[in-house]
Amino acid sequence: MELTGSGSIPALTAAYEVISQPLGEILPRLSSVLAEPIPHLAAAELSTHCAHSPFKTHGDPAIVDRLTTADLAPLLASGRPGRPWQGVLDLAGAERPVLAVTSHATPRGAVLLLVRKAAAAPAAEPALALVQALWDVVTSHFDRLAIEAMPGALARSRTAAGTRARVIAELGEGYSAALTALLGVLRSRNLDDAAARATATDLAVSALVALRADAERDQELAEEPAGQAFARLADSLRPLVRYSPVRLELAAPDSPRTLPADVAHTARATVRAVLLKVLEQKEVSRVHIGWGIADGELRATVRDDGPGTLTPCALSPGLLRDRLDVLNGRLDVDAVPGWGSTVSATIPLSASQDPVPDPLTALGERELQVLARLALGHRNRMIAEELHISQSTVKFHVANILTKLGVESRGEAAALFHTAA
Repeated sequence: MELTGSGSIPALTAAYEVISQPLGEILPRLSSVLAEPIPHLAAAELSTHCAHSPFKTHGDPAIVDRLTTADLAPLLASGRPGRPWQGVLDLAGAERPVLAVTSHATPRGAVLLLVRKAAAAPAAEPALALVQALWDVVTSHFDRLAIEAMPGALARSRTAAGTRARVIAELGEGYSAALTALLGVLRSRNLDDAAARATATDLAVSALVALRADAERDQELAEEPAGQAFARLADSLRPLVRYSPVRLELAAPDSPRTLPADVAHTARATVRAVLLKVLEQKEVSRVHIGWGIADGELRATVRDDGPGTLTPCALSPGLLRDRLDVLNGRLDVDAVPGWGSTVSATIPLSASQDPVPDPLTALGERELQVLARLALGHRNRMIAEELHISQSTVKFHVANILTKLGVESRGEAAALFHTAA
């Protein structure tokens, strides 16, 4: 596969350049990389890995400002991974040629939409293969970041998701109240014009249906059915005991509820980490893993028949503990020598309040990379060499870091980094 006609290296380089960008810059960089093989005016993505910002756009404001999740959701539902679709869609007030690429490299799927020029010829097979391969790489990268989210990134996601949910709820309540009041007036028998009343009633009912559909679609993007979330966990655990004498018993949650994406990811990561510790013990022949949902909490339990010597310290390495702390979760251990251990992770399904932000959460991924090296005493030239960027770019990032952290010197920024680390 080639991007510029000089072999496979350019395509590999392009993939690296895309996924090495901070999350907010991945779509613009991907759009830039694909501008030559597939000329387009705008790009949009719908990626269910991201709880707080599943829908992103880039390109011509006249197009992207009018795109919504409703335009991409049907493509995600009907797309065939591995086979990009070319056609015409009614977008932003006009019929436009598009290229839609879906990927199941992330379990719940993701779709990339490229809006092309009106007279654009269909893309050739090599170009289609390229965009499919790049999108698969990007979505795999997204899924890994979601699964292995660092506490700072998880805190940003949690805060943004909570704010977004409140705004959506408030808008929904406002629209619903207005439309319901309108229906009440229109249904009044005191109005003489029956035809006008019937027409307006139909419009209001349609608006309410559309509003509810938007809310349901947003929930689908930001949340995951509990049963489906547990099935993903089960698929990742079975290989761990495939060639082991340990019998793995799995109990899926008996609940139709959905889980916030950050809760589901953290619960899966916690159970996997605990199971690995459990399997390190001798004399373990059975491990029972179950999820339960009650009182607004997800309770994930790992119970073994081992020696009963597990301790909270052994089970709570820094990263795991920090991820649970961000979600106001906790890890409890009940170990009885000679009888086994029961480890329970309890995570609230919704935060009672936004988490107190880490001082470093205002920084982007690249800025954190620069700050980490700055805190080690590295100068701009060394940082540039290590990150494969120019010294002027390093200076730009350092200036942004000082501004975002509200400090005046590199030393203060380094001290803040060490305090937060």
